[in-house]
Amino acid sequence: MPIRVLLPGDQEVVARLWSRRQTGDGWRYEVGLPAYRNGPGDVVEPAEYRVWVRAPDHVRPVDGVSYDAVPTEYLAPPSPVQEALGPRRPSGWVLAKAGGRGPARGGVVHAVDCEEAPAGAPVLPLTRALDVAEQAGVRLCSLCGAAAELDPVLKGFEHGFGEP
Repeated sequence: MPIRVLLPGDQEVVARLWSRRQTGDGWRYEVGLPAYRNGPGDVVEPAEYRVWVRAPDHVRPVDGVSYDAVPTEYLAPPSPVQEALGPRRPSGWVLAKAGGRGPARGGVVHAVDCEEAPAGAPVLPLTRALDVAEQAGVRLCSLCGAAAELDPVLKGFEHGFGEP
């Protein structure tokens, strides 16, 4: 199928649309751009350069062309569980160190997607986050839910249900 491809420098060429793929942030189209390549000796021969481009940013339809027959890969529909629960947050925890010296220097444990989490901090798996949370001077962030998620594991699941 012919399709117009927008190139850098406000250039536009007609290329071949091979397939299209739906992604989490839009569509990608696999296009074959016409080109030349050097063959044996001094021969110059026609060629095609295939590349995935973002649609509609880099492609435009050709008037009168139907794209219904183009192989198309759609995202899998969300499962009923995903629909009910919504998107999952990234896994892991980070420690925002409070500074100071010695074993009780403290800090705050955050979920990795917390707006208060330090950028570039190493991501801690659950077991390491629990070890860090038990250190003197370390607290759990209540803004991102680290406290609500980690406290029951640290204190036992009966905590808060009337058990001593």
